[in-house]
Amino acid sequence: MNQQAGRRSSAAWALVITSVAGFMAALDNLVVTTALPSIRGDLGGALEDLEWTVSAYTLTFAVLLMLGAALGDRFGRRRLFIVGLAIFTGASAAAALAPGIDALIAARAVQGVGAAVMMPLTLTLLSAAVPAARRGAALGIFSAVTGLAVASGPLIGGSLTEHISWQWIFWLNVPVGLVLLPLARLRLHESYAPDARLDVPGTLLVSGGLFGIVYALVNGQADGWTSTPILAGLTVGTALVLAFVRHGITSKNPMLPMRLFRDRAFFGINVASLLMFLGMFGSIFLLSQFLQGVAGYSPTEAGLRMLPWTGMPLIVAPIAGYLSDKIGGRPVVATGLALQAVGLGLFAVVLEPGVSYAAQLPGLILSGVGMALYFAPAASVVMSSVRPAEQGVASGANNALREVGGALGIAVLGAVFAAQGGYQTPDAFTDGTVPALWIGAGAVAIAALVALLIPGRRRTGPVETAEAALTAKEHAPVAV
Repeated sequence: MNQQAGRRSSAAWALVITSVAGFMAALDNLVVTTALPSIRGDLGGALEDLEWTVSAYTLTFAVLLMLGAALGDRFGRRRLFIVGLAIFTGASAAAALAPGIDALIAARAVQGVGAAVMMPLTLTLLSAAVPAARRGAALGIFSAVTGLAVASGPLIGGSLTEHISWQWIFWLNVPVGLVLLPLARLRLHESYAPDARLDVPGTLLVSGGLFGIVYALVNGQADGWTSTPILAGLTVGTALVLAFVRHGITSKNPMLPMRLFRDRAFFGINVASLLMFLGMFGSIFLLSQFLQGVAGYSPTEAGLRMLPWTGMPLIVAPIAGYLSDKIGGRPVVATGLALQAVGLGLFAVVLEPGVSYAAQLPGLILSGVGMALYFAPAASVVMSSVRPAEQGVASGANNALREVGGALGIAVLGAVFAAQGGYQTPDAFTDGTVPALWIGAGAVAIAALVALLIPGRRRTGPVETAEAALTAKEHAPVAV
């Protein structure tokens, strides 16, 4: 009896610790968006600096995510979880204390490193601590908590910025992290997978390649598209990414085996995910600033007005999961992406300096419903496209590509915004935002077409289905 009570206590602590850690990391994806005007007013900086404030986190998170999981498997999941949590907490304090925009960007990049080590291990630690009979419920709670972080990110960021200061969106993590660190040491059990693959060459290739491309896209308008640094970033970055692809084909144990992309389902859902996040993340980056700088809302009001978009997955995701079980993931994912594209297109049609919130609401709701329809079935599509033994790699790859899409979205849509408009006047901001939104809508529309490449429903055995259920929760809207 005492042993059973001890197991229940251990499982409960694991759920609390991993859920709170997941909440922190998920929150930091969108919590900054409503604080950007205040950060710009306080620290200065041009458009490219604001882009890096967001992208520095998503980019380091993306390229180190799979390495972080492998390090935990090799050297101890609890140990590396604590290391990642400590890095994330310390970088949050550094971001709050940043004396200038460059220091803030550097701190955000280090935050991404911590999140990349910490996040992939949360589900591993939780699954190991919870008995199989209750694992689905525990993963559901974890998913709901991280989904809540995504939904409330703009609102929390706006409220803290308006009522205290923007620094508190980062200070918020510090006391939470300091409480979690000793709890993780005392309440989580250590586990290993000694045969885990560490692909350092692959990590260096993809990190350097993506940094070069994103650097060029972000700074192209300011430095000149034909300038030496920009051309070098595009050329060298592309070459390194191609070398990473070749490495994934020829290497014995690559972090991302390219053979997985031979499967139509894996190829379709991952390309669609990258394009969806490109259009969605870049659009949120600009619209959150539009609501304050042009529409005149306070940071809190802007966060509240984003809820029909960011909060919709909490309501619609269970319905999307049910539909996916009944008719398969392909039609639900494709429909969701199409609705997201239409929502962004509606924004582009109505956006002007004097636009009412009522005119914006249809675009917000359609985008939110579309995002919710995408998230729930996307997880099971990814899991069912590979063998059970490869589901960890597939999950990490999909999460990483979504984060890459977010970083590219801010860079691409930011470049369009800078070329067509700017911060000078409300009209200039609108002139830059509208064509950027059309690009975002186009990217998501292409994602909907790519999703049609996904084959119809596959018959899965009970073992495969169970494995998918355990891992699918990782694809809840954590990385929005």
